[in-house]
Amino acid sequence: MTGSTPAPFTAADYRARMERAARSAADAGLAGLLVAPGPDMVWLTGYTPTAVTERLTALVLVPGRDPVLVVPTLEAPDAEHAAGASALTLRDWTDGKDPYAVTAALLDDHGRFGISDNTWALHLLGLQRALPDTSYAALTDALPMLRAVKDAAELELLAAAGAAADATFEEIRKVPFAGRRESEVGHDLAGLLRRFGHEQVDFTIVGSGPNGANPHHEVGDRVIQHGDMVVLDFGGLKDGYGSDTTRTVHVGEPTEEERRVHDIVREAQEAGYQAVRPGAACQEVDRAARAVITDAGYGAYFIHRTGHGIGVTTHEPPYMIEGEEQPLVPGMCFSVEPGIYLPGRFGVRIEDIVTVTEDGARRLNNTTRDMVIVD
Repeated sequence: MTGSTPAPFTAADYRARMERAARSAADAGLAGLLVAPGPDMVWLTGYTPTAVTERLTALVLVPGRDPVLVVPTLEAPDAEHAAGASALTLRDWTDGKDPYAVTAALLDDHGRFGISDNTWALHLLGLQRALPDTSYAALTDALPMLRAVKDAAELELLAAAGAAADATFEEIRKVPFAGRRESEVGHDLAGLLRRFGHEQVDFTIVGSGPNGANPHHEVGDRVIQHGDMVVLDFGGLKDGYGSDTTRTVHVGEPTEEERRVHDIVREAQEAGYQAVRPGAACQEVDRAARAVITDAGYGAYFIHRTGHGIGVTTHEPPYMIEGEEQPLVPGMCFSVEPGIYLPGRFGVRIEDIVTVTEDGARRLNNTTRDMVIVD
């Protein structure tokens, strides 16, 4: 697969993100944000520590102040080379000193702060000891849309990741299925994702026959047989941004029932996609897809939400689920992936990543959604 190498994000990009995050914190009534190593820190600063240990690393964002990255002294040289390093101040601490005191000096001692979901309890408790009158809210609750709206460069990266996943499907449909274990096909999927540019493979689900009725089966030792429906769900990170697509193939000719169930899921996936437009609530996408499956008599067998956001992680807000009234905004990217799962028999799921445009939606996965027959 060919294509130009995307331009890297600059210090100006990261500065703009940190400023936006600090403004969002203030708008949410927070005194600031504390961000631990993980996807939020990568998105805000471009920095990923070589190892996440018991030594505290934290990005401190306080409205009206310059951002500060608190790091162990021995990791400061790596932090200085991060893409966003020039947009922040480094504050290092040495072993034997109290990193929570260093961090506390940057915070309002009576403030309420947003804190990244993956912060270790060790570090949150340490901050609470240093600042007993502070309080904290998980970023998913306090600022669920922080990373949800992608800019043009991010959309380009997500589209490239989607194209790489599509290329993977076009190749996997050519390999033999019958007589091979699910784990072997899963290994093929992982190799193809890497071949087409993924630096990280997050999942390769190969659910054959009755295993396809478990949405998160992943892979097993079951030997795929002629006559099996096979759910293929795979993705990971390419140039730091996620892919995630699902197609359901059949080994040999399907039965009339199998083809009918596949057609219902395809129609549901199209209905969900058509419901995507600026201003629509996330739950409307779920309702549109679910109505098709329910009207066909299979509502009890659609057992998960219709979609999830994607960006620097393969699962993140927003979520396409009943009760989520968050309006869709141009630049949001998420999956539309309805399914039908018949216990002990087979499952069908079809999934595309889509992005909200100014007047509707655009698919980032474009392989056929029709039934594909494999050997």
